[in-house]
Amino acid sequence: MDVQTSRVVPDGGWGWVVVAAVAVINMTNQSILSVFGQLFVGELRQMNEDTFTSALITNLNSLALNFSGLFVGLAIKSFKPRNVAATGCVLVSFGMALCSFATESWHFIVGYSFFVGFGLGLISPSTFMAINSYFSNKRGRAVGVSLAGAGVEQVLIPQVVRYFLDNHGFRFAVLAMSALSLTGLFGAMFLKPLNPPVKHNNRRHIRLLAETDGESGQLSPLQIVVVATQSKTDEAQSKSESLCRRMGNRLVQAMDLELLKDAVFWSIIVGMALVYTATINFTMIYPDFLGQTAGLNSTAVAFCMSVVAGADIVCRLLPCITDHLRIPYRVVFLLGTAGLLFARLVLAESQDLGVIIAMSILMGMMKSATVINNNLTISAHCRSDKLAGGLGLSMMSKGVIVITVGQLLGWVRDYADSYVICLYAQIVLLLVVVLAWAPEIYYRFRMQKRTWRRHLMPPKRVPN
Repeated sequence: MDVQTSRVVPDGGWGWVVVAAVAVINMTNQSILSVFGQLFVGELRQMNEDTFTSALITNLNSLALNFSGLFVGLAIKSFKPRNVAATGCVLVSFGMALCSFATESWHFIVGYSFFVGFGLGLISPSTFMAINSYFSNKRGRAVGVSLAGAGVEQVLIPQVVRYFLDNHGFRFAVLAMSALSLTGLFGAMFLKPLNPPVKHNNRRHIRLLAETDGESGQLSPLQIVVVATQSKTDEAQSKSESLCRRMGNRLVQAMDLELLKDAVFWSIIVGMALVYTATINFTMIYPDFLGQTAGLNSTAVAFCMSVVAGADIVCRLLPCITDHLRIPYRVVFLLGTAGLLFARLVLAESQDLGVIIAMSILMGMMKSATVINNNLTISAHCRSDKLAGGLGLSMMSKGVIVITVGQLLGWVRDYADSYVICLYAQIVLLLVVVLAWAPEIYYRFRMQKRTWRRHLMPPKRVPN
């Protein structure tokens, strides 16, 4: 299932420095999402804003983050991953700085929703592209280690925020987070691009040869042929192609929209978007489910949430095993989706504390499997020159489905007035992905196995 390329990668070396640099960027920027409630909810409450405003700010942030995929593929191709990641860090820092001077709720929408969201949308695919260029067989463990940095910081950053809020107030706490995000520029400095293979342009090469032959001022036979052929080609193009068509073709090539002709690619990005939406919705309702439906006190709720986060962090090193066993990334993602489905089903049917803790551990492990193998699944299906566009299209699909299906999950929760029904709605989404992916993956495995057998079977002898 992996797309093989002729590009030779070191599978280590300076790549591990890139992994450490990406971990620094994730630690100082991605963790901002996890402290939104701790930083802003109290300030919004002092502004007499309700929960709807908080939800609007976070939803618009997710919208900007995912719809930045419309531009990120073209940006990475044009300006290289290092520059795009550095720009993302600057935007996140600038957005947080704007929020520190906010006096009305729309100031948070401009600063946090748009600037921070768009900046984080630039960081995630560009850092993945930087790692992807250095690794092949060890790509999974490299991505896992880089994401583990963000997981560790989610444990430490809340303590930093609490210190600044208690001792220096809201403005200085947000400015401290703004300064912290700028340290991601230090990590971006080490995202040294791997030299791509030289691609020969035959037409340009012939033209250069013709020019060298004509240095004496006389037209060589080769130059006459090139000039005549080029003039005929230009005339044909000017007559057959309109300006709109040429612009459309350039847009398709720049954004790699030809990937949308692939039905398997559609299945991958829509399936991952459904899992992403179900995960966001579960993260939002899980504390209330534990407190109201399961009847746990605040200490038990906090413990279960910490168990989920701890299992997630530990299992981000799981690719060290899956890479060694050569398990395809999409298969690991599918197993993680099936595990999330099973854990939600058990939680919906049982509210025993022991069962909840066990399922929280399983939930963290399976969530880690889906988070790590998200971009890896895209990289395994797309060629390296189409990967940036594939990541951008995947982000856009998440944005569309979060707006539509995510809002539908919220409506189900409010209409049914039941967290259990909402869990079952998430189970339906995960089940759709499992039922759509499993037969296709099994069919491809059978076809590959049949191909291997044909190559391994000795040729039949022709009787004399």
